[in-house]
Amino acid sequence: MGVLPVPAEVCAILLDIEGTTTPIAFVQETLFPYIKNNVKEYLRTHWEEEECQRDVRLLRKQAQEDSSLDGTVPIPLESRSGKEELEQVIQAVVDNVHWQMSLDRKTTALKQLQGHMWRAAYTTGHIKGEIFEDVVPAIRKWREAGMKVYIYSSGSIEAQKLLFGYSTEGDILELFDGHFDTKIGPKVESESYRRIAASIGCATNNILFLTDVPREANAAEEADIHVAVVIRPGNAGLTDDEKSYYSLISSFTELFLPSST
Repeated sequence: MGVLPVPAEVCAILLDIEGTTTPIAFVQETLFPYIKNNVKEYLRTHWEEEECQRDVRLLRKQAQEDSSLDGTVPIPLESRSGKEELEQVIQAVVDNVHWQMSLDRKTTALKQLQGHMWRAAYTTGHIKGEIFEDVVPAIRKWREAGMKVYIYSSGSIEAQKLLFGYSTEGDILELFDGHFDTKIGPKVESESYRRIAASIGCATNNILFLTDVPREANAAEEADIHVAVVIRPGNAGLTDDEKSYYSLISSFTELFLPSST
């Protein structure tokens, strides 16, 4: 893949996380299983806390919106009539979470609960965010060259900050100028990237977006954002057409900044 020159007008780099800064295996084999294996115990432990109750209310509202979908799990209201009923409500939340995760849903309700559970896991040292070894040195060089660096992920902003704040490279949050999640819009819609550019305060063609997902790259391109598709171990394969169409990199070190000459 060699060296990829960064267009001269680019002054901000927007990064995906899963498959770009972080191995997909970490998300699929560490983060998601942690939720599935611990959600019931987490709910039992934190049920009386307001934050947990907000999460449950949001999940219940999402379940009502999903009522027409196959397999959806409704979450009943709690009438506080005893421990047995409480266990039934908690089990409904667990089943709903498992159902959403089985479909790889990106709902705010699911992401919010996951974020709070991961916070507990990171802060107690049960999980450390995995980062590809080329990421931190490359971002430091970009910043020294005057680039702004942002994150855009389907994971909540809180989950993003936990991953980078409790990472295998230590706390690297200082490397990022801002974070975006799906509250600004879906990653496969071009309007989301226009909103990000407006939030950053620059034109769309001043941004380079790095992602491993061609559909996201296509949406960003439609918004006149520069894109490169990242090839990492464990990422989904690309078609021959995608390989020939997109600029490809396998390491952040392959980006060549004009200002670094």
